Amino acid sequence: MLQTVGSLLFWVPFALAVVVMTPVVALLWLLTAPFDPARRLVERLFRGIGGMAIALNPAWDFRVEGFAGAGFREPSIVVSNHESEADIFLAVLLPFDVKYLAKEALFRVPFFGWGMWMEGDVAVDRASMKSGAVALQRCREVLAKGVSVLIFPEGTRSRSGALQRFRDGAFRIAIEAGVPVQPYVVAGTREALAPGDWRIGRTRAVARLLPSVSTAGLTPADAAVLAARVRDQIAEARAGLRRELGLPESE
Repeated sequence: MLQTVGSLLFWVPFALAVVVMTPVVALLWLLTAPFDPARRLVERLFRGIGGMAIALNPAWDFRVEGFAGAGFREPSIVVSNHESEADIFLAVLLPFDVKYLAKEALFRVPFFGWGMWMEGDVAVDRASMKSGAVALQRCREVLAKGVSVLIFPEGTRSRSGALQRFRDGAFRIAIEAGVPVQPYVVAGTREALAPGDWRIGRTRAVARLLPSVSTAGLTPADAAVLAARVRDQIAEARAGLRRELGLPESE
């Protein structure tokens, strides 16, 4: 009962904040269109709603670590393991501008989806090859504007907690665009918002940036090998991070 009440006290004000702020985001979208084609200012305002929600939620202790030693360069293809829908909240704390490659259904959510569209996130219907091709082209356009793209290479969050195979699409884009891959590892978000459950849990969650991976000298034929290599790095880092946080092994 307490968990249900606490969850309502989080989701209802968050939803109201999104509704109230969407017209403000839209106004900023209109005013900044001539000089901010990458929609950086709109992104920062809209993501600020999520950051405020995290700060005011006593059940979540979310933080980002490792930026100073990651060697991050903009733009990059940013990749992470995907434990929970709460990963989206944690990602708003990343200390750089980034557009999400996200499932098309999220863009149909009133107010929230409109904000995602205005800030320049990329929609994809994974069941449609045509949608996938369009989304990949949109990712290339975002990178050409100097902004990073965040892709969860597992394709969807893990239902079991086990780290799934990394698809090579994100790594192919990085190689073709000549930009680095910036991996980061997430731990704790599964406990914050379990798959299939809207109720929030009390937890610490960390996103830890790992060293940037250069794609110099690679060809698209190397994408699968690069995907497996980055997956191994994230798997090892995740196991260590979960131990640090006192969380059970999930794989």
